[in-house]
Amino acid sequence: MEREFQMLSGVDDDAIGQWLKLAKAKGDTQDTDRVLLQLIIELHRKIDRLEQKIDHATPNRIELSTHAMIDSIGFEDFVLTKALLEPAQNYYGRVTMPVYPQRDVAIFFTAIDAQHAHITRMHERDENDWNSYVTARERIMIRQLKGR
Repeated sequence: MEREFQMLSGVDDDAIGQWLKLAKAKGDTQDTDRVLLQLIIELHRKIDRLEQKIDHATPNRIELSTHAMIDSIGFEDFVLTKALLEPAQNYYGRVTMPVYPQRDVAIFFTAIDAQHAHITRMHERDENDWNSYVTARERIMIRQLKGR
């Protein structure tokens, strides 16, 4: 689990990510439009994923015993749609984040009850994206409430 956690959190560990880190370290990206560069890199990664699908190569991931949908999220917790958890048990899981670029986020969490879980560990970059997503969802809900 720890190995997969580190692998999923280290999105920049692919060949294009390594090249970008090296180019940034040399200062070769100073005069480059960062948004355009990021879009090109994500296109490159998407092409790599398409090649993997064509070649029937699947990512080496841990087989999870259970899959569930998330009903609601908070900054440090989430609630599942089904009661699948054992209270006070620790779990490892993956959440597909609906952000660009879409990716799986590895998390460790503790069950508070059968549906409610508290996130105990998440990679820093993923935590920033998670918090940004929660904030964006809260803003949308506030706008909807104001519109009523």
